[in-house]
Amino acid sequence: MVGGASRREAGPERAEGAGSRAASRWVEVPGREPRKEEGSPDNGVRRAVGHGLSPPAGRMSLAAYCVICCRRIGTSTSPPKSGTHWREIRNIIKFTGSLILGGSLFLTYEVLALKKAVTLDTQVVEREKMKSYIYVHTVSLDKGENHGIAWQARKELHKAVRKVLATSAKILRNPFADPFSTVDIEDHECAVWLLLRKSKSDDKTTRLEAVREMSETHHWHDYQYRIIAQACDPKTLIGLARSEESDLRFFLLPPPLPSLKEDSSTEEELRQLLASLPQTELDECIQYFTSLALSESSQSLAAQKGGLWCFGGNGLPYAESFGEVPSATVEMFCLEAIVKHSEISTHCDKIEANGGLQLLQRLYRLHKDCPKVQRNIMRVIGNMALNEHLHSSIVRSGWVSIMAEAMKSPHIMESSHAARILANLDRETVQEKYQDGVYVLHPQYRTSQPIKADVLFIHGLMGAAFKTWRQQDSEQAVIEKPMEDEDRYTTCWPKTWLAKDCPALRIISVEYDTSLSDWRARCPMERKSIAFRSNELLRKLRAAGVGDRPVVWISHSMGGLLVKKMLLEASMKPEMSTVINNTRGIIFYSVPHHGSRLAEYSVNIRYLLFPSLEVKELSKDSPALKTLQDDFLEFAKDKNFQVLNFVETLPTYIGSMIKLHVVPVESADLGIGDLIPVDVNHLNICKPKKKDAFLYQRTLQFIREALAKDLEN
Repeated sequence: MVGGASRREAGPERAEGAGSRAASRWVEVPGREPRKEEGSPDNGVRRAVGHGLSPPAGRMSLAAYCVICCRRIGTSTSPPKSGTHWREIRNIIKFTGSLILGGSLFLTYEVLALKKAVTLDTQVVEREKMKSYIYVHTVSLDKGENHGIAWQARKELHKAVRKVLATSAKILRNPFADPFSTVDIEDHECAVWLLLRKSKSDDKTTRLEAVREMSETHHWHDYQYRIIAQACDPKTLIGLARSEESDLRFFLLPPPLPSLKEDSSTEEELRQLLASLPQTELDECIQYFTSLALSESSQSLAAQKGGLWCFGGNGLPYAESFGEVPSATVEMFCLEAIVKHSEISTHCDKIEANGGLQLLQRLYRLHKDCPKVQRNIMRVIGNMALNEHLHSSIVRSGWVSIMAEAMKSPHIMESSHAARILANLDRETVQEKYQDGVYVLHPQYRTSQPIKADVLFIHGLMGAAFKTWRQQDSEQAVIEKPMEDEDRYTTCWPKTWLAKDCPALRIISVEYDTSLSDWRARCPMERKSIAFRSNELLRKLRAAGVGDRPVVWISHSMGGLLVKKMLLEASMKPEMSTVINNTRGIIFYSVPHHGSRLAEYSVNIRYLLFPSLEVKELSKDSPALKTLQDDFLEFAKDKNFQVLNFVETLPTYIGSMIKLHVVPVESADLGIGDLIPVDVNHLNICKPKKKDAFLYQRTLQFIREALAKDLEN
C-alpha cells in the first residue's frame, strides 16, 4: 500500500512531468521528504516541481528556471527530438544578438559623426569652473566639400531623427504633472544650437530670422547666452548689437589689452601712433592738427619729465585750455588729428596695423567721465568701419561689445555715434555708408518696419546735429549760455516725437564745423565757403543713400543756404539726379535768404576783427548770397517744390549785453511757400516747447502732406 499510495499521490506529478524522461521518478517515504530514485537527473530541481511550487529565489538560478519553463511548454506535444529546444533558443539568441549588435554599431557611428561635426573644447569649462565659454572648431567654407550622396543621406537621416525625438518628447511629456512639464532645459539647449546653425545658413532670410529670435529670447541661463557669444560669427554678433531687445550677455568682455611699454604712457603712445601715420599729401587742416598735436605733446612730455608744464606753441591762441589738465588737452589734440587722418582709407590701415584699435580702447576706458574724448574715439572707429576689410579687426578687438552697450545709453550723442559704427559694420541689412558727421536718429536698430522716405535735418551757424534740435531751453539758460557746447542736452524731438509719429521715416541729422570768427575756428586754415561745404555734404549724403527714397529737407539758419546750394549742385550732376527727382518738400527755420545783420555785430572785439567766412557770406551785400537766392527761386518754381518758411519775431541774446534780431521777417521770405512768424528768438525757432506746440504740429503736418502718397504706398 505504501507503494500504491506513493504512486497515487505522485500521479499529478507524473502527469505534469509526462514529457520528462522515464528515469526521472519520485518515491515518497512516510516521515521523510520525497526522494528521487537513482538514475534520475536534476535531483535538486525536480523536488520543488513535484510539489507544484516555484523554485526558491535564493536556491535556483535564472538559467535553470528558464530551462524548466521550456520543458513545461514541451509537455503539451509529443516529445521532440533531442536538442530541438536548444536549437530554437540559439536561433532566437542569434537573431536578437544581430539586432542589438547592428543597432549598437549604428548608434556608435552616428555618435562619432555628430562628435566630429560639433567638437567642444571642455578645457575652457574646467578652467572657468562654469558652463560659460564653449568653443566650436571652425569648419570648411568650401560649399562643394562634403556634399556627396552619403552626406545628403546623413543629412536627411538626422532631420528624421530630430523629428522623431521632438515628437516623442512631446508625447512623453504630456502625461507628467505641470511642475515637470514646465522644465524645458533640454529644449533650451536644443534651441541654442539650432539658432546657431540657422545663423550660419547660406540663406540671408534664415540668418536674419535666427538673429531676431536670439534677440527676443530673455529666459535663457547665463551660460546659454555665453554659448552664443562664443560660437556665433561676426555677422550674427553685429546683428545682435543692432537689435533693440538683445541681452547684453550675448557680448563677451573685450580681450585683454596689451601692456604699456616700460616708462611709457597712453599720451606718449598716442603721440607715437600719430607720428607713425603718413605726413605727406595731406590737406592744410590735417597738417595743422597733426603739427599742433605733435608739438603740444612734445612740450607736455618734456614738462612731465622736468616737472614743469609750460603753455605755448601753435595751439595757444586756439586751445583756450589754461584751466584744463595738460595731459587731457594733449590727448584731445592728438585725437582731433587722428580723426582727420581716419578719413583717409590708407591711414586707417596704418592705424590698425600699429595697434590703434587697442590704444583707442584703452583711452575710451580711461576717459569714461569725458564724453568729448569718447565721442572723438567713436568718430575714428566709425571712419575705420567704412573700410570693410577692417571689419574683422574691429570685431576681434572687442569694439562691437562696447558699442552694443553704448547703443543702450540714454545720452543721444553716445547712442547715435555707436549706431553709426554698427551700421557701417552691418553689411547684412545696411547698404549705405555713413561718413563722419552723418547720423541716423531713426531707426538706429534693425527693424521690420519698411522705410519709405527720408527726412534730413541740417543745422546752422554754431549748431550741431543734436543740440540744435533739442526741446526749447528755459529763458535763463538762453541768456546765460547761448552758445556753449554743453555735454548734456534735452530730448531730441526728431528722434523722440517724429520717429513715433512717422515710424516709416529714416531720420538723418548732419553735423559740420562752423564758427563766428577765425579766432574760434577749429582749423584756422580751413576757410570753407557755402559752395565747398555743400559739395562735401552732398557727397556724404549720397553715400548714405539720400536720393533713393522721397526726401524732405529741414534746415535752420545757414543750413537752409546749404540745402539750396546742394540742390542746385545736384541738378547739374547727372549722377545726383535722383536727389532732385525725389525731393518732396523743404522746411526753412529762419533762413536768411536775403542776408543777416549778424556780420555787423560781435560779442567782443576779436569777433569784430576776424569774422569767419561763413559770417561774411551771410551779410546782406554778399554777391554770392544774392546769386544763390535768384538761382534757387527759379529752380524751385520750375520743380514745383513744396516749401514752408518759419521766422522769428523776438531778438536773440548774444552774450549778456547784446540783443540782435538775427533774421528779419523780410530776409526769411524765400518768395514761394507759406511764411509763418513765430514769437520766439533765433535759437528757439527750431526748438518746440512740447509736442503739442504749434511749431512741431505744423512741421509734422507739412511732412505728412508732402509724403502723403509715398507713405500710403
